[in-house]
Amino acid sequence: MQKDSEPLNDPHLKATATPLHPAEAGPAAAAAAQADQATPLAAILSAHLLRDGEVVLLAIKPSVWFIFLSSASFNGAVLLASLALAVIEHHRHDRLYLETAVFFIGGRLMWAVLQWMGRLYVLTDMRVLRLAGVFSIDVFDCPLRKIVRTRLVSRFREKLVLTGSIEIIPKDETVPSDIWQTIAKPKLIHQRLVAAINRARQSGTGLE
Repeated sequence: MQKDSEPLNDPHLKATATPLHPAEAGPAAAAAAQADQATPLAAILSAHLLRDGEVVLLAIKPSVWFIFLSSASFNGAVLLASLALAVIEHHRHDRLYLETAVFFIGGRLMWAVLQWMGRLYVLTDMRVLRLAGVFSIDVFDCPLRKIVRTRLVSRFREKLVLTGSIEIIPKDETVPSDIWQTIAKPKLIHQRLVAAINRARQSGTGLE
């Protein structure tokens, strides 16, 4: 089930996001403190992506549930296949099928961990960014004033673990939409995102 966001110009939605550090600390310090100072993505963000005077309002990683939810379909299929083969073979190779299933499930979970480590969602007073990748970093970058709509997406599996995703739809139809996938406290994060978009439109900032 999907819920459209509140109108972006809703005057009743107050801003709840505040800079993570004083302005003197600079955007690089703000990004590193909120994301995780040991995270390589935070260093990439502060060194290459932030612009002069740009303030980080929010920098988060997906919930740890991302690891299990993103690999659930594959792992479920592997488990069912191993059980089916065991039944067909009259349980003659149960151990072999079990070890094979554990190998593939473990490998998929390790890949999901690497994907989780390489993913970062950033909201500044000017832009929305999503960094993702294992061997190379893919960056989604959209100015706040060029976002036409956001949408809170709550899949059944995410609802079970109190997480959700936020779809970000740019005004330019040639630019693909992006999603902040499997985040904790999705309603609160969505409110902060919408509030930042409203402020950017009202103040004339947001890199139009």
